Amino acid sequence: MAENFGRIHTDDTLRQQSVELLSKAILSCKIKPGERLNESELARKLHVSRAPIREALQQLQEQGLIVNVPRRGMFVVSLDEESIQKINSLRVVLEAEALRLARLHAGPKEKGKLAHVVDKMDHMSHVPTNEMVRVDMEFHRMIWSFTRNEYLEKTLTSLTAPLFAHSMLMLFREEKQRMVLDSHRPLLAYVLGESDQPAENVMLEHLTLRWVDPARFSSFKGEMPQGSSSDPDKV
Repeated sequence: MAENFGRIHTDDTLRQQSVELLSKAILSCKIKPGERLNESELARKLHVSRAPIREALQQLQEQGLIVNVPRRGMFVVSLDEESIQKINSLRVVLEAEALRLARLHAGPKEKGKLAHVVDKMDHMSHVPTNEMVRVDMEFHRMIWSFTRNEYLEKTLTSLTAPLFAHSMLMLFREEKQRMVLDSHRPLLAYVLGESDQPAENVMLEHLTLRWVDPARFSSFKGEMPQGSSSDPDKV
């Protein structure tokens, strides 16, 4: 990590500013996927003590941007294709259940909030990748919150954090962002009761637009067309 990432100012907490600067460095690939993060080196580059850096790394770990490898340290998230497929295979099962529960439990006000997020997606253009992924995460997590099952919600949040972070690192071009944003209306239609498709099919169609063979490690393998390519530019 040869570059400096910026200087901490004093008008906000050191931890939060560290989080923001490190996030920008990761998302701009100044710190590359799979790269090890050294507390002392980061503290020196950001001109702070190691304490706010340690707290910032913990927060970034919770967000899924970095992972803690036992006895090795903190690393920027880097998922291989098989790991992505395994995560998505679980998403087919768990998010299908979340869709069913949200359809059952969400009231008019909650469904209105979900529709508002999709409307916001429709009007997004020329936005930073991290903002696009943030709205994507907001949509999914809103559905999970409607399930009335906090354990399902926590499981999905933890499971998908590295995947959303991976999306931040890989989705750069506007046409890919548009494809991601447009893929959410079928999920909204299901929650609103406007779709007769099984929830698993809705999720498979949603994931297949972005990922290669999302059902590979599930019992739904072969029931839907595979993703378009293993090219990382087509996530």
